Amino acid sequence: MSTDYESLYPSFRYDRPADGVLRITFDAPGLNSVGPEAHREIADVWLTVDRDPEVRVAILQGAGRGFSAGGSFELLDGIINDYEIRTRVMREARDLVWNVINCSKPIVSAIHGPAVGAGLVAGILADISIVGRTARIIDGHTRLGVAAGDHAAVCWPLLAGMAKSKYYLLTCDTLTGEEAERIGLVSLCVDDDQVHDRALEVAVQLAGMAQSALRWTKHSLNHWYRQAGPAFDASLGLEFYGFGGPDAAEGLASHREKRPPVFNGPTSE
Repeated sequence: MSTDYESLYPSFRYDRPADGVLRITFDAPGLNSVGPEAHREIADVWLTVDRDPEVRVAILQGAGRGFSAGGSFELLDGIINDYEIRTRVMREARDLVWNVINCSKPIVSAIHGPAVGAGLVAGILADISIVGRTARIIDGHTRLGVAAGDHAAVCWPLLAGMAKSKYYLLTCDTLTGEEAERIGLVSLCVDDDQVHDRALEVAVQLAGMAQSALRWTKHSLNHWYRQAGPAFDASLGLEFYGFGGPDAAEGLASHREKRPPVFNGPTSE
């Protein structure tokens, strides 16, 4: 009996475009923004993928004009204003990173348009990331007024080097797909209209290979990420500590009002 992903994780769409391939699609208002339920589900779905005997490879993609615009205002409001929600979402953010890393099945991401927040976490941590030339990859944490947590400390320095990681994580400047490939942050850049087709081609190729060989290779390589566990814990803790401060409230207000933020939070550490 096939696993009923729609019932378990209803925030996303699912299809099986080829034998052994499960395709997970962000499809929500606000350029596929991630609300409270979707944030939990994007962390937990990988546990089910890992245990599903009918899935050999998973694809993660976005519907419409973009991959994912990151956390919804509802999600961010809860994190900033409610300690209980902040604690729960921090746990989900931790689980998202480790569940993608520890999922035994290869994951292929197909990134087009904007890619921000929790969607970007899964997209960059995917084993193979396919991006469109004009994709807009943004780690916007410092623009929001909090430390760059999530996945950044785990993989950006390893993939792109410390100098490039510091530049983009500190400034929140946008990375195009072409630039992301050039610095090594993603696997492959293709024309925008080829992103989903190329991701499926790669997934089908992987689905036809020796599965134990692929899974053990992924497991071995991901020890590089696991070694970054202490840095990840520190970054995540500092990110969510910041959500309780005035800069995060101002950062969210500035996003809502579509204006530059005016940060007046403490300057001492």
